[in-house]
Amino acid sequence: MKRYYSIENLEFFLKKKIVLIMGPRQVGKTTIAKNLLNDFVYYNYDIKKDIKVFLDQEWDREKKLVIFDELHKMKKWKLWLKGIYDEGHLERQQILVTGSAKLDIAKKMGDSLAGRFFSFRLNPLDLKELNNQGNLDDNYKKLITLGGFPEPFIQGTEKYANIWRKTHMDTILRQDLLSLEKIRDIDGIELLVELLSQRVGSTISIHSLAEDLDRDDKTIKRWITALENLYVIFKVGPKTKNIARGIKKSNKYYFYDIGRVSGDESAKLENLVALSLKKQLEFFEDTEGIRFGLFFAKTKDDKEIDFFVEQNKKKSLLIEVKLSDSSITPNFKLFKRFFPDAECIQLVKNLNREFSNADGIKVKSALKYLANF
Repeated sequence: MKRYYSIENLEFFLKKKIVLIMGPRQVGKTTIAKNLLNDFVYYNYDIKKDIKVFLDQEWDREKKLVIFDELHKMKKWKLWLKGIYDEGHLERQQILVTGSAKLDIAKKMGDSLAGRFFSFRLNPLDLKELNNQGNLDDNYKKLITLGGFPEPFIQGTEKYANIWRKTHMDTILRQDLLSLEKIRDIDGIELLVELLSQRVGSTISIHSLAEDLDRDDKTIKRWITALENLYVIFKVGPKTKNIARGIKKSNKYYFYDIGRVSGDESAKLENLVALSLKKQLEFFEDTEGIRFGLFFAKTKDDKEIDFFVEQNKKKSLLIEVKLSDSSITPNFKLFKRFFPDAECIQLVKNLNREFSNADGIKVKSALKYLANF
């Protein structure tokens, strides 16, 4: 399956600096890297025989492209890459680095790579990427059941996806997590993941989670940060500026693997929209340099709009997600007072016809919108 990053997207950047591709484990980073050029050599820090290659810097320098996978697991990897860059290796060879934990989590190393790399974020499959592959409704059903990771999606059965999902999480928590964090309470984190999967679309209280899990707030915050760094969940925070009545400052958390969401179809649909927005906005940021923010808006008296998209802190978009209700939410009128220039769109999964009202608020088919966003 051809993914949305290709040599057309990355060739310019590879010729200039080191390229980092970040994203969840098994989302397709290695496949993309190996399909960019025919003339490449690949080394993985998870493979024992390759570790000596990294330590001794003895790799095949005749190939046009060298791929370093899971490099973030090597101590002082940023300084290692800095040395390679500063010694002029890019004059002879293009370097691509991939990793299944966020490659910027080692902040204690400072900005040793500043000015030496371009980074790109790879996300799971969504309706836009699948737009020319199969029926739209079928793709939607598969995404909310199987998730958007290529392997279970392509296999196409719920049984396979469930087995894959268990193995996938075990690898993340019992290998990746232990290699990056001093966390040993794996059972506790597994329970946290289960609780978060049941609360997709709701604002999350750290204190409430701490009480449910019989842990302290600081521990829960640390666990959530670890799950974000390992691409299990991602955060959508509240939009605070301009909302005079004040908003609830708790965050919402969504899953990269939609199949892990335990809620009803409405929760799965909202997670799909969140992930699709995040994916497209990150692609624009990484390839075009356009800055975006993805938020939700909610007042203290629980008036809410599901998503607030902001471009360069100028243009903005308010999005409400509904499974079946095509009647326009009155909350658009409230938030238009705070953001008068914002475009307002209500996305409805089960919709008979698309329309706009006299205030310019648009009601659109959620699936068609996501497939062409």
